[in-house]
Amino acid sequence: MLGTGLIFRAIARFMAVLTAVMSVALTAAQAQDAARSMPLIRDAEIEGLLRLYTRPIFKAAGINPSAVKVYVISDRRINAFVAGGQRIFINTGLLLQSDTPNEVIGVLAHETGHIAGGHLARMGVEIDSANYTSIIGMLLGLAAIAGGVAAGNAEVAQAGQGIMMGTKGLAQRNFLTYARGMEASADQAALKYLNATHQSAKGMITLFDTLARENLVALADVDPYVLSHPMPVDRIHNLELAAEKSPYWNTKDPPALILRHQLVQAKLTGYIGGAQAVMQKYPSADQSMPARYARAIAMFRKGDIRNALTIIDGLTAELPENPYFWELKGQALLENGRAAEAVAPVQKALTLLPNNGLIQILAAQAYIDTDKPDNAKAAIKLLKQAQRSEGETPETYMLLARAYAQTGDIPRAELATAQSALLRGDKKLAMEKARSAQSQFKMGTPEWIRANDVLTFAGHK
Repeated sequence: MLGTGLIFRAIARFMAVLTAVMSVALTAAQAQDAARSMPLIRDAEIEGLLRLYTRPIFKAAGINPSAVKVYVISDRRINAFVAGGQRIFINTGLLLQSDTPNEVIGVLAHETGHIAGGHLARMGVEIDSANYTSIIGMLLGLAAIAGGVAAGNAEVAQAGQGIMMGTKGLAQRNFLTYARGMEASADQAALKYLNATHQSAKGMITLFDTLARENLVALADVDPYVLSHPMPVDRIHNLELAAEKSPYWNTKDPPALILRHQLVQAKLTGYIGGAQAVMQKYPSADQSMPARYARAIAMFRKGDIRNALTIIDGLTAELPENPYFWELKGQALLENGRAAEAVAPVQKALTLLPNNGLIQILAAQAYIDTDKPDNAKAAIKLLKQAQRSEGETPETYMLLARAYAQTGDIPRAELATAQSALLRGDKKLAMEKARSAQSQFKMGTPEWIRANDVLTFAGHK
């Protein structure tokens, strides 16, 4: 994974904390709580762009693209890492601070190298083969060093080195040597995948160079042996020497891809940064498509729906084949209590992206909020489709419960409510609704069996 110049895979692996740096060491229980509360972002446009970035890379690595999940974390720091098998986590900071798609693609190629190389599994072997006490001391020391470097506090970083000095030095250095070797291996794999897909490694190197320059002072007094990556200068130099030999070194990103990248940056700025961040990044004189997109999002988020819709209508007229502009219009209308008006734009978005689960759920919400039985029937169909791609969630089951209720199908509405409650952990409500639903279905039917499953799981202690 990338961090601000320091990579602490051992911490992420051993303590299950998916973060680039830590200012304090966490207990295992605290780490698990932090992982569960990770601020993940779900967005059709962002996920669509990341699929566009990763699909060719995964294929070049011999990995089934559908087998790898890419998650987006709301975190302003530049970071990406692999955890929990074939899962890549990427911070919004990397998307927002990257100048080109190529920079993000290079990082994703590096992380793909870790997946293809089986590095997490092999890391587990290295941890298990070392003395348990030594590894604990090393991880605590790494956490302190990470926090000290992140805060620019040399004393904290030096204290971390002191902790590590108290552990068995040989196990520590062997482990970190292995970790640095993994990073070098992932770098070489990334070059291979980028060449195979006719893309440049220049963006990846540019990003690494930026991180190295930002942290040059902070890293000056840190023993290179306590870094889980090679020293940044050496790493960049070795990468650049190899990358410049590629016939694709000077290959540029296609203009259409650059625009999609910029639109995602605008969306993140509008949603995460708000109106002030939008004004700073996109001055009023900037009438580019990304600038207008960011302004529209910021406006509707603060309740200025009239001006937001004016901008969105201009965007859809200029680029009518972009499903995400229509999705935004539908969402803006829906969140402002105008469900009937939201139906047309979400239907347009669905026409352009008929199999996208997130847009299917948005459309279902719009249909349900119109409070019309015919629309509710359409919503049920969409939600069942969405569950096949997005999985069964409390939210989709609650929407199903509302839709069934609008059609007069109370038994299925109660069953959906029970399933939603079970997924939320409300066992009392789950059992109450499941009993009521089951009593209205014939024994042995699929609905009766599902209600019985809820009762079984809810009653299990």
